[in-house]
Amino acid sequence: MIVDLVLTNTKAYLNGAVVECSIAVEGKKIVKIGKETNMPKTDVRADLKGLLVLPGLVDAHVHLRDEGKAYKEDFYSGTAAAAAGGFTTVLDMPNNNPVTMSSETLRNRMETAEGKILVNVGFFSAFPYEVQRIGGIVEAGAVAFKLFMAEQIGGLNIGDDAALLVAFQTVNKLGRLTAVHAEDRTALRKSEDELKHLGRNDVDAFLKAHVESVETKAVNRLLRIDREAGMHLHFCHVSTPSGLEAIVDAKKAGLPVTCEVTPHHLLLSTEDLRRAGTLAVTMPPVRSREHTEALWEGVRNGWVDIIASDHAPHTLEEKEAESVWAVKVGIPGLETTLPLLLTEVKHGRLSVGDVVRLVAEKPSEMFGLEGKGVLKSGYSADLTVVDLDKRHRVDVAGFRSKAKYSPFEGKMLTGKAVRTYVNGQLVMDDGQIVAKPGCGEIVRRA
Repeated sequence: MIVDLVLTNTKAYLNGAVVECSIAVEGKKIVKIGKETNMPKTDVRADLKGLLVLPGLVDAHVHLRDEGKAYKEDFYSGTAAAAAGGFTTVLDMPNNNPVTMSSETLRNRMETAEGKILVNVGFFSAFPYEVQRIGGIVEAGAVAFKLFMAEQIGGLNIGDDAALLVAFQTVNKLGRLTAVHAEDRTALRKSEDELKHLGRNDVDAFLKAHVESVETKAVNRLLRIDREAGMHLHFCHVSTPSGLEAIVDAKKAGLPVTCEVTPHHLLLSTEDLRRAGTLAVTMPPVRSREHTEALWEGVRNGWVDIIASDHAPHTLEEKEAESVWAVKVGIPGLETTLPLLLTEVKHGRLSVGDVVRLVAEKPSEMFGLEGKGVLKSGYSADLTVVDLDKRHRVDVAGFRSKAKYSPFEGKMLTGKAVRTYVNGQLVMDDGQIVAKPGCGEIVRRA
């Protein structure tokens, strides 16, 4: 047998440990992992010079934009950013133009993506106006549903508990999960209106509007509804100790609940927000050091299931509006997430195994991404090759994303993806995109 590719002189994260090995790839699959002497013949042999191979990383929360928001990001630039950051699969959120909320809008979005993407892409859908249309969206290939509690996006009335219950029960019967942005719209709007009336339009006013109770109120309301529905409920970008505590209590009570945190909520605080200004404005906001430490405790104790970037690109003009209420919220994160996490590995706050679990194994398992998240014979040849010792500074000018800004700009990091293989094909090599648009695939839930 002659295979397409053999990676030699490498280390790989296998079965909970880093081991020296070689990896053989045929077509889109890993066919063998073992000693160099046991590898099949190949016409292409790549010496990785002792670098570490991880299972292809999965970012379960990205906004790739395109369609009516292509000026912020498009499928090519967004997936180029993913490949540059070491991600081989990303899951796209539905708050687009048009909103992804029907089988038609989902299919159109997939068709638009097919010829542009460099990594694998799965798609969330918002809820349709009519609950009976949820089944068609699942059939069209949605990996999950997304519900925004801070504002009305999609057709489901977020103020109606009975409607939320029916939607959750329907999603549960179809074997999908619903990811939620948990901030209470009523409490948030009340605070915003009061602050605007006082003439407050600064970042501290934004923090005052998005107080901890705004998140906790939404979390507790959703958990109450889901106790009756029994659906897999996933909380995006948890940012508060009380929100996390409520989720942990629900887990202990047996409710099918998971949650994620972002690198910016783990590593930035209100001090950083005041330094970076509106470039660091996001929802929910970054919070005090006490909040970040509580989230780190959640990671250490296994209460946090995954880490995701919430990559949310905008133009600089949209991020630099004079009033904080006019600023577009969000931080681009696809190109900084892995280096930030590997730097924490260097500092001893995370292990390589933690990174693999939080950004490969668990998201693949949660979203039913068959053959992904683990290095194993017969699995997808999605491979993230990292140099754990590579020191570099965050340079927004070199971002593949259209969003050339970051609250981490100038920060010195240690560890970086240096090669990204997607379905057996080399897509990124030493920061350069070496594959053609359209080499990524649309992924659907198994």
